[in-house]
Amino acid sequence: MPELPEVEVVRRGLDSHVTGRRITAVEVLHPRATRRHELGPVDFADRLAGRDVVAARRRGKYLWLELDGAEAILAHLGMSGQMLVQPEGIADEKHLRVRLRFADGGPELRFVDQRTFGGLAMADLVEVDGAALPVPVAHIARDPMDPAFDPDAAVTALRRKRTGVKRALLDQTLVSGVGNIYADESLWRAKLHWARPTEKLTRAQAGELLSHAADVMTEALAAGGTSFDALYVNVNGQSGYFDRALAVYGQEGEPCRRCGSVIRRDPFMNRSSYSCPRCQPMPRNPHI
Repeated sequence: MPELPEVEVVRRGLDSHVTGRRITAVEVLHPRATRRHELGPVDFADRLAGRDVVAARRRGKYLWLELDGAEAILAHLGMSGQMLVQPEGIADEKHLRVRLRFADGGPELRFVDQRTFGGLAMADLVEVDGAALPVPVAHIARDPMDPAFDPDAAVTALRRKRTGVKRALLDQTLVSGVGNIYADESLWRAKLHWARPTEKLTRAQAGELLSHAADVMTEALAAGGTSFDALYVNVNGQSGYFDRALAVYGQEGEPCRRCGSVIRRDPFMNRSSYSCPRCQPMPRNPHI
């Protein structure tokens, strides 16, 4: 699933192409695309007609279009969701699920989703700690790239969790935006094993880890994100290329860039963790 850099790439594209425009018509071409909207696809389309897009916003890995009237279109990209800006008249994509047209007659916004795990839904906005958030993501913590992110508070929360450090990094209520890819990359940079108990981390180690998470996601954002196939793209249909810079994630059997040891892969929460056995030794009492 897309992580913070990939979602931020899409958010910036939406902010450039959609913010400030008025929606005139919405076409839902597949009911699963609006299954999270409890009142159904017809209500979803009717409620959006005539609404103005105020901004494209993000909290961690969660993306939404803020509308006039304290509501938002919350976008769940899932495994294959794409938000594409396309000129009217361009042939529909094979997996087009939702189309939004605008009053200015300019490019339309299309939600394309091959696997239909993602979707769009209307959500009320509520104020949380000075930010307007859709109700379904009101519990999500700030991410390390958020200007209002409090690193000291995040370090305290991380060390208090009493679990493996990677599990803590993936807990979006502690620190948002970090997924499997950037957790592995951050841990490699910090020379920490993914099963290291959080309560055994010093404040300096936890702070360094969060700093590395911010750095690696900033670098990934500059590269347009990480694309392993054609499913993750920006609003113009272009893929990111940070996969070329990955040090450990997906590098099983390759030499560590720091010490030359062979990168290993371990099962982790129905996924995988990649690490260097020399740079990131297994702790004595790991949280597996």
